[in-house]
Amino acid sequence: MKPIGEIASALDISPSHLEPYGHYKAKVSLQALNGREPSGRLILVSAMTPTPAGEGKTTTSIGLAQGLSLIGVRAAAALREPSLGPYLGMKGGGSGGGKSQVVPAEDINLHFTGDIHAVSSAHNLLAAIVDNSLHHGNPLGLDSRRVLWRRALDMNDRALRDVVIGLGGRSEGVPRETGFDITAASEVMAILCLSSGIPDLKQRLARIVIGFRADGSPVFASDTGAVGAMAALLKDAVKPNLVQTVEGVPAFVHGGPFANIAHGTNTIAATRMALAHADAVVTEAGFAFELGAEKFFDINCRYGGFAPSCTVLVATVRALKMHGGEALADSGKPNPEAVGRGLENLDKHVENIRRFEQSCVVAINHFPTDGEDEIRCVERHCASLGIQAVLAKPFSEGGAGCRELAERVWAVALESQPRFRPLYDWNDSIEKKIATVAHEMYGAQAVDYHLRARRDKAMLEKLGFDKLPVCIAKTQQSLSDNPTLLGRPKDFLVTVREIQLAAGAGFIVPITGEILRMPGLPAKPLAERFDLSDEGEIVFRDR
Repeated sequence: MKPIGEIASALDISPSHLEPYGHYKAKVSLQALNGREPSGRLILVSAMTPTPAGEGKTTTSIGLAQGLSLIGVRAAAALREPSLGPYLGMKGGGSGGGKSQVVPAEDINLHFTGDIHAVSSAHNLLAAIVDNSLHHGNPLGLDSRRVLWRRALDMNDRALRDVVIGLGGRSEGVPRETGFDITAASEVMAILCLSSGIPDLKQRLARIVIGFRADGSPVFASDTGAVGAMAALLKDAVKPNLVQTVEGVPAFVHGGPFANIAHGTNTIAATRMALAHADAVVTEAGFAFELGAEKFFDINCRYGGFAPSCTVLVATVRALKMHGGEALADSGKPNPEAVGRGLENLDKHVENIRRFEQSCVVAINHFPTDGEDEIRCVERHCASLGIQAVLAKPFSEGGAGCRELAERVWAVALESQPRFRPLYDWNDSIEKKIATVAHEMYGAQAVDYHLRARRDKAMLEKLGFDKLPVCIAKTQQSLSDNPTLLGRPKDFLVTVREIQLAAGAGFIVPITGEILRMPGLPAKPLAERFDLSDEGEIVFRDR
C-alpha cells in the first residue's frame, strides 16, 4: 500500500484537506470541494439478480476502476462501507476480492474510521431521548403506542427484532414494545448518505418523525432538542473516507445503506468529491438493478444532482444457470442449456436499464468453472440485443483482467451525455409510484396492499408526505417479492404489508413480502472463523 498522502496527491487533494487515520486511511474535508466542479464522468455498476453468494459487483467495480487507470484515465472508485452484520454473518466483507480489493480490507470491513458506529450512536441517542421524555412526564405528548423510532445496531441479531423495554419498575422508564433495525437500515444512515453538507444534514435530522400524539399529529426530532447532539456525533462521519485499491487507485468508501431495505448507495458527498477530483468515477448500486439502481436513479441522483454516463451490468454464468433452473450447488458443472434458459433474467435487467435511457455494457464476471461455450452463449445473446458484453477477470487478474471492459466502458461514457429519464414523477400518488416501480422494474401484474399498508398510505397522504419518492424494501433474490421465483417471473402480485416514513431522509419505504430490517445469523456464522494472533493480526481459520 502507498501512504495515503500519495493517493490524495494523485487526485490533487491538498494535504490541508486530509485527516489521516493511520498510514493508509484518511478523511477528506468537505472544504476540498470548494471551487471545484464535479466534472468527471460517472459510471454506475449494477447486476442481474444474484445468487445468495453474490456475483462480484464490488469486485468488478474495483477491477473496472483499476482497468481505467491502466488505460491512462484518472479514475477513482466511490463505494459503500461494509456492515459488520453480513461480514460476521454469511456474506463476508464488502471490500471486493482477489486482485480487486480496497485496502486495508480488514480495517474497512470492521470498524474502519468509525462512521457506522457514529450513525448507531446518533440514532440511539434520539431513541434514548424519546424514552427519557416519556419517563419525565411526556412533555412532547407522544402516544407511547405510536412511537416509530426504534433502535439500531450494526449486527445481525434476530432476537432484537421485537423487544419490550422499560421493565423493572417506575424508575426504569415507560414499558412499551419496540425493536432494533440493523444500522444500514437506519434513517440516520440514509440521511448521512443523502446530505449535501452539514446544514442539509441538520435539516434532515430535524425532519425525522419519531412518532405521533394522540390526536394524530407528528412529533419531529426537532421537537426533542436532540438534533444538535446528533449532528455533533456525526461531525467526522460526514467527511468522505479515502483509501486505495490493491493497485493504488484512489477509492472513496463512505456510507453503508443496504439496497433491499434502504437506498443502497454510497454518500452524495463522496460521489461529488470523486467527480471533482477524477475524470472517471466508478460507483455501484446494491444488489440487482431493479433494487439498488432504481433507487440510485430515482432518489440518489435526483437529490445529488448528477447522472451516470454509462451503466455496467454484471452477469455471471453461475447466476444464469441458477435462473435457468440449475441448483446452485451444481453451478460449477457445464450446462449451456441452463445458461440459455437463465438469460431471460438478464434480458429484464437490460430492459430496465434502457427504461432510464442509459447506455449499457454487460460485464461477464469470470469464475474458474465457466465453460467457453457458456461464455460464448452469453456474448452471442448480448450481441443479439445490440449491447456489448465483455469477459472480465477482476478477481484473478485485477486491472489487467478488466482492461478490455475499461476500454469499452470509457468509449461509451465519452460518447454519452450524463443524463437519465426518471421512472416516475415525485408528485404522482403513492399508489401510482409503487405501481410504476413494481410494473416497470419487477414485471408485476399488480400491487396488493395489506390493511395496515392502506392505513399507512392514508396517514401519509393526510400529513402531506405523499410527494416523497418511494424506496421499496424487497428481497434481492428475485425480481418479484417472493425469493423462490427465479428467472423472469410473470403474472405475479407484489404485496405491500406496511409503508414506513423516512421524512428526514426524504423518502417513504413500502415494505413488501417478508423482507426484514434486522437480519439474523446463519447456523454457522463466519464470525466463528475469526481470530486474533499473538502479534495482533486478524487471521481466519478453516471451517
